[in-house]
Amino acid sequence: MKNRHLTHQVDVAGVKIGGDAPIIVQSMTNTETADYRATAAQILELAEVGSEIVRITVNNNEAAKAVAKIKELVEKKRKVPLVGCFHYNGHQLLRDFPECAIALDKYRINPGNVGFGAKRDKHFEMMIESALKHDKPIRIGVNWGSLDQDLATKLMDDNSKLASPKSAEEIMLKAIVQSALISAEKAEEIGLAANKVVLSAKVSRVQELVLVYRELAARSNYVLHLGLTEAGIGLKGVVAISSALSILLQEGIGDTIRASLTPRVDEPRTQEVALCCEILQVLGIKAFNPQVSACPGCGRTSSTYFQKLTDDIQNFLQVAMKKWRTDYKEVENLKVAVMGCIVNGPGESKHADIGISLPGSGESPIAPVFIDGEKTYTLRGNNIAEEFKQILMEYVERRFSKS
Repeated sequence: MKNRHLTHQVDVAGVKIGGDAPIIVQSMTNTETADYRATAAQILELAEVGSEIVRITVNNNEAAKAVAKIKELVEKKRKVPLVGCFHYNGHQLLRDFPECAIALDKYRINPGNVGFGAKRDKHFEMMIESALKHDKPIRIGVNWGSLDQDLATKLMDDNSKLASPKSAEEIMLKAIVQSALISAEKAEEIGLAANKVVLSAKVSRVQELVLVYRELAARSNYVLHLGLTEAGIGLKGVVAISSALSILLQEGIGDTIRASLTPRVDEPRTQEVALCCEILQVLGIKAFNPQVSACPGCGRTSSTYFQKLTDDIQNFLQVAMKKWRTDYKEVENLKVAVMGCIVNGPGESKHADIGISLPGSGESPIAPVFIDGEKTYTLRGNNIAEEFKQILMEYVERRFSKS
């Protein structure tokens, strides 16, 4: 990965974003904010799996009234910086509900719908003044689905007068970048310091997102929040988000990330956090959980046992990490291999901290276990899974103990 794009550093209730700080994972609730108990519970769920900052919608009086209660409930369990997401009426809510303005740790402002016509600048100024009054950072979040139409229209008109006009898509991307930068400059003119400003410019197509963020990185030193908006559901959404964020992160662009993944009905909201953590981990940027390598299976792996064992070990690690994070230093860097036959099994297991190579089709019914590159155990029989987990636990205790 290239060196990180040099940015200011923004402090969000003690969580540092940008500069030399690690890349931060964010998420957003989908509960009704007015239901403060449900919202607080979801914030804690998101934080438990790795979200370091959580955003909540503040869209009406009831939501604004609930924010302080949400903060109180959350802080009984853990400290999680909360971002208020405002559209259309944020200036009124921050003014009319000072307890909301105080409880939030950052304000998200969309310059495309902060106000319209002559009211736009006034409403934007009111929100920046609230941030100044309460010493809060802001995120200027441009979204191509709610772009500043006055700016877009002006750029389109100017473009039409050129001898060689650019495409409508090029002008749209230019409008997104300009909207973010112009709004940040206005915030500074009003009095907000550059190290209180985060920028995001979200579109829902990978190549356009990459172009926009490359331009923002080239033209500014503001902290950048990455996210592919409206990415979609299931595998399509996962692939789109992973592709877009990985390209930019690999280029050193991005200080904080969020995965706008559409959950299926009854699927946990925490999936978007897990996706962000996996992206950072597979790129070697930041470790969150032990990683399990496993072969895909082929005609040599006639048994499904290695698949079941892989799933079993993965689930075992997820549960164990709830306690291991506290008890064992840097255990999130643990690498485990569960392999299905002799072709790559021993070699892959040697590359892991601890690995097991299960017998494939026609092989001897034994499973060698490798620890730190050396064959250490040979397991047989019907209790391999439990024996391997016991060996794994002993290895973690021995290698990662804080004592």
